[in-house]
Amino acid sequence: MSRRKRDPLRPLTDDELSSLTRLSRSQVAPAVEVARAKIFLAVAAGGDYQQAARLAGRRAGVAVSRLVARFNVEGLAALAPRHGGGQPRVYDHASRERALREVRREPTPEGDGTATWSLGTLKKALRSAPDGLPKVATSTIWQVLHEAGLSYQQSRTWCPTGAALRKRVNGTVVVTDPDTESKKS
Repeated sequence: MSRRKRDPLRPLTDDELSSLTRLSRSQVAPAVEVARAKIFLAVAAGGDYQQAARLAGRRAGVAVSRLVARFNVEGLAALAPRHGGGQPRVYDHASRERALREVRREPTPEGDGTATWSLGTLKKALRSAPDGLPKVATSTIWQVLHEAGLSYQQSRTWCPTGAALRKRVNGTVVVTDPDTESKKS
């Protein structure tokens, strides 16, 4: 005989019921959300937490109990998973946008010491900027670039093809390759 439920599932509204039913049958929604929708429907149908967990491919009824308590408070927002562990993010959306703005800015050889961005020069520029990120690491910059869909190998946006800055006795000059277009095709 099972114990009395400390926080039973509240009655579902018609909108919640239709959303959960539609989500439980979805083939394209994230699997965790589909499994949670199945759990809520099983509990709403009168099943106990252990049966609902097994129906959704889970093992523990305790996790279902916590999920039901969260659903009672948050509603359908409880379908989305929260942060699953590990270190919390240090840099928020604004900080990430700041890093992307710096990447999109054309570097100056005089101010930045380079004609093309690398992770090290980006780190130095972000750390020294007055509105920058004083403790940013190269791995964080790489992660931000990767999440934004940027890559050194694929985009080749870091340096213009066929042009290079060269130091000469009289100063820095731009050297262009006359055969650039023929080499591209």
